[in-house]
Amino acid sequence: MTTILRITKKEFGAFFSSPIAFIFIGVFLAATLFIFFWVEKFFATNIAEIRPLFSWMPILMIFLTAAVTMRLWAEERRAGTLEFLLTSPVSPCDLVLGKFFACLWLVGVSLILTLPLPVTVSFLGPLDWGPVLGGYVATMFLAAAYIAIGLFVSVKSDNQIVSLITSSLICFLFYLIGSDMLIGFFGNRGAELLQLLGSGSRFESITRGVIDLRDLYYYLAIMGVFICLNIYALEKIRWADNPVNSRHRSWQLATALLIANFIAANFWLAPIGQLRADMTHGQIYSISETTRSYLGQLKEPLLIRGYFSAQTHPLLAPLVPRLRDLLAEYAVAGGDRVHVEFIDPTEHPDLEQEAGQKYGIRPVPFQTASKYQAAVTNSYFDLLIQYGDQFEVLGFRDLIEVKVQGDQDLQVELRNPEYDITRSIKKVLYSYQGGGDLFATIAKPVTFTGYFSPDDRLPNELVTLKQSISELTAEMKKEGGEHFTATVVDPDGGDGNIAKKLENEYGFRPMALSILDTRSFWFYMTLSSGDEIVEIPLPEDLSKESIKRAMETGLKRFGAGFAKTIALNTPRPQPPMPQYGMMEPPGPQFNVLHQLLEKEHKIVDTDLASGHMPEEADLLMVVSPESMTDKQLFGMDQFLMQGGTVVIAASPYTIGVRNGLTADNKPTGLEEWLKFHGITIGDKLVMDDRNSAFPIPVQRKVGAFTVQETKLVNYPYFVDIRPDGMNQESGLMTGLNQLTMTWPSPISVDHDKNKERKVTRLLESSDDSWLSTSTTITPDFQTYGEAGFAAGDDRDRQLLAVSVEGKFTSYFAGKPSPLAAAEAMTAADPATATDKSEETKGVITRQIDHSPESARIIVFGSSTFASDDAISISSSTMQTSYLNPVQMLTNTADWSLEDRGLLSIRGRGHFSRTLLPMSRDMQMVCEYLNYALAATGLVLIWFIKRNIVRRNEKHSLALLQESFGRI
Repeated sequence: MTTILRITKKEFGAFFSSPIAFIFIGVFLAATLFIFFWVEKFFATNIAEIRPLFSWMPILMIFLTAAVTMRLWAEERRAGTLEFLLTSPVSPCDLVLGKFFACLWLVGVSLILTLPLPVTVSFLGPLDWGPVLGGYVATMFLAAAYIAIGLFVSVKSDNQIVSLITSSLICFLFYLIGSDMLIGFFGNRGAELLQLLGSGSRFESITRGVIDLRDLYYYLAIMGVFICLNIYALEKIRWADNPVNSRHRSWQLATALLIANFIAANFWLAPIGQLRADMTHGQIYSISETTRSYLGQLKEPLLIRGYFSAQTHPLLAPLVPRLRDLLAEYAVAGGDRVHVEFIDPTEHPDLEQEAGQKYGIRPVPFQTASKYQAAVTNSYFDLLIQYGDQFEVLGFRDLIEVKVQGDQDLQVELRNPEYDITRSIKKVLYSYQGGGDLFATIAKPVTFTGYFSPDDRLPNELVTLKQSISELTAEMKKEGGEHFTATVVDPDGGDGNIAKKLENEYGFRPMALSILDTRSFWFYMTLSSGDEIVEIPLPEDLSKESIKRAMETGLKRFGAGFAKTIALNTPRPQPPMPQYGMMEPPGPQFNVLHQLLEKEHKIVDTDLASGHMPEEADLLMVVSPESMTDKQLFGMDQFLMQGGTVVIAASPYTIGVRNGLTADNKPTGLEEWLKFHGITIGDKLVMDDRNSAFPIPVQRKVGAFTVQETKLVNYPYFVDIRPDGMNQESGLMTGLNQLTMTWPSPISVDHDKNKERKVTRLLESSDDSWLSTSTTITPDFQTYGEAGFAAGDDRDRQLLAVSVEGKFTSYFAGKPSPLAAAEAMTAADPATATDKSEETKGVITRQIDHSPESARIIVFGSSTFASDDAISISSSTMQTSYLNPVQMLTNTADWSLEDRGLLSIRGRGHFSRTLLPMSRDMQMVCEYLNYALAATGLVLIWFIKRNIVRRNEKHSLALLQESFGRI
């Protein structure tokens, strides 16, 4: 090793004794920075990542390493020193390795000078350092492989130009084998084989942030093969013109065996996918403990079947091996309970027919190109997850994420494969369990308590319902055994302590048939398990089937493995105008939110107009409310009093974006209800210097003509919230690095009213935000210049989302029920009075005055941030699907329902790490700063080299003086 190190130092110093090293490093830095900022358009893509730095590295290294190695042996031949080296007491292996490591050191120094680039990006956004580390490791291994090739070519030629061209061609051939331009002509299997042989495809695999032993060994194998060939070539030069003998044949055999072993080990390692390290933040390419926990709940075999056609779109083909590797981990983690298979439906007609008829899987037309012509190919790119009789299908639109970088330049990545697959597993698992034994997943015994008055005090409908409840509890007792008990208590019995306890602790109070009826009675139901108590709502139709659903919903809250139900209240589309048959300008729509919530939960749309919540609801989500009535407030209020969670996304302003930007101040109807609970949504809009872009139509004068253009401007009403404005400790922000709140209003909390409740500030604007009362939300560039709006003076952080948890008092406590009041008005109006038989049914005025400690209100100060329009605007601006707002509400639902399994792996998409908003000047400063740092690095190297040369000269001079002195 000492000899190798001395040769390495000598060769490394030789690079800097001429301009070769400085030319190499300068060209390398100029090329990488130009590619990063200009070719890959770093600021335009708006993603905090360094992969553009490495995207062209496999091609760039071909020419740079060929230029460095072309002279190493060819120069020795030309200068006539090769024969001297080969006859010296230094082995050819030491000579080859010394030159090899010298070249590798030069590449290492060049890469060190690029480190300011990732450091700069880390200040501009949430950079994941895993892919950065993977990129540098991949570059060193790639450069080592190319250097070994260049050294071998150099020793076979005494012409530097020939050596440069030949080594470039060989390296380019290795790159071409696995490139997209070639694998598009082959099917999935052929493409996967070519990717295993291609230096570029292996490089891309590591730069994702996954360091796989198979990929690293691939480069080691190339190094080993060509270093062996290099050593053998030097030995052959030493034998020149000598007769062949046994020593020569031994060298040939040993070299052949070494090369064969290097190559064979690749095939031996190919099926081993467990020897890898996922360096990405959150390990987005590996299965997590969350996934393992769901797989551990499997009682029946789970089938995961991939339907992938041999011929598919070239951008999708490289994703298939990644899915194979990931699903192989599922198979290992699930053991015998998970069966993974991949098929080409065109080769299995019976399975293709089953896929279409049973699972609704159809081929998708993709434009492809074969060796002979361009065509439209109908191909499959689907995953089937089946458990028992339940199944979910993931198509290519569910699995991929697309980033548009130009008119025809697309970047396609797997969006978040573990989340998509595990979510589907969870859904089929819970759906299957939901049809089975309710008590199988409940750890602690459950007690049903019915607080019922005697039959002679109950209305006839409740007497019948009481009998149905008795039958249901008997059935559940038989099903649950010791896990279920049922008791019935008369609150008015004894000394009345039970009635007092119900009123003080639960907020229950006697019911009445109507507001005009003086007779009262008790009819409440609870389920308790351990310390948790769930109140069973009285169904609106008082039927046995409805009360059964309500009781099953209550039981599912105690068990694991059941899908939760979310009652969703969103604006309804406007009906056509009768006289013209035209549509009114539609309000905000929330179809994307509905679709995303529906992937994990059961969604029940409700308008709350009846004053009742759906019996099966576990959570109420009210988005963009307008002029809510007392009945709607009562339904929401009583759900809160039952210990439920109410999520509200509201603002006093209605925003219109379809026919120009408009803002109208319209009441939500929630103002007094929220204020009663100590929460106020301010009648202002928050503006922030830290904001997201918005496409604004701008008119420009060109002579006598007016040209209208669309311009991306920094829009202060789009508040850009980063981790410093998110409550990371709550767990609700898991997977979110950025969130845009559109046209938000500030939230204030009355801490006197909430001093006994838990108040959690969830989202805040930056310190550079201010409030505005203006309803003019269109920028005025003529008046206010580039900013478009007047800047506020009183700047401070504004609360944009808050959670309040604890014991609440009903807004209607001490007031007559709105439902009973409506019934009284109907009964008093002869025009609407019903017959005697209908009137006796009446309305049961069931009202709870206090909630348990588990009740929670979560408020977001924006009614539009999760709307389809806002998502569409942000997606078009970022040139990729932007789902952070709806993921925020999905996180909120899971967090509130204690169903937080998928929170840790949701929102980990490749394109979710956006840059901080910055001006054009700031972008230029960052760009030119990196140019300056690269130049400074070159100058620093020159100073170090000069100091080393001067030190060596002084040392040599001292030795000479000492020698002459002795003479």
